[in-house]
Amino acid sequence: MKVLVLGANGRTGRLVVEHALELGHTVSVLVRNAARFQRAGVRVIEGNALNGEDVLLAIQGQEAVVECIGGVAPWKYQTLERVAMRHIVSAMDRAGARRLVVVSAMGVADSARQAPWWYRWLLMPTFLRGIIADKNAMEAIVRESALDWVIARAPVLIDGPAIASVHVLEQGETGRAVTRADLALWLVQQLQGRAYVGQAVVMVN
Repeated sequence: MKVLVLGANGRTGRLVVEHALELGHTVSVLVRNAARFQRAGVRVIEGNALNGEDVLLAIQGQEAVVECIGGVAPWKYQTLERVAMRHIVSAMDRAGARRLVVVSAMGVADSARQAPWWYRWLLMPTFLRGIIADKNAMEAIVRESALDWVIARAPVLIDGPAIASVHVLEQGETGRAVTRADLALWLVQQLQGRAYVGQAVVMVN
C-alpha cells in the first residue's frame, strides 16, 4: 500500500515508517526539513502540514495516511492538530485516498473513563490540558469525514523495545501505558483490515 506518514520526524512517527517498510508498504513522508529525515527507500516531501497545498501535493497518489503529529508544549493552548487534520481530510477526499490512521490521546472524550485516577485528575487538567483540547477538536474533524478512519488514543508512551503484546481496552477497563514500538506497529497494522475502522480506541501493553 502507498502510505504517507505525517509527523515522521517524531519518535513515534519514525517507528511507524520503519514498521511500514518492514511490512512491505511504499512509504512517503511530509516533513518541514527534508535534511533532517534520512532513510533509504522513503520518498521525502518537504512541506508543512499546516499548508493545504503542501498536504494535497503529498497525498496525491497515496492510498492511506498515518498521522502522528504532536505539539511540543502539551499544556499550552494549540490548534496544530485540528488545522492539520482539516487539510488532511480535504486532501484525501480530493486525491481519493481512503484509509486514515490517527494518533490521539487517552483522555479525549469518553476515554477519560479508561484512564487511571492520577492521569485523569493530575495530568489531564494540567500538563495535558492544551493537547487534549486540540485532539478533541481534531477527532471531531475525523469523525465528520467520510473516510475509513481509525483513531488510536495513546496512553502514556514508553520508549524502549516492543513488548509485542497490545490489548485494546473495552468499556469499563482501564490502562496505563504502551511502548512506542508497539503503538507504531499497531498503527501500521490498521492500514489493512476493518477491525477498528470507524472506532476510537485505547491500547495498552
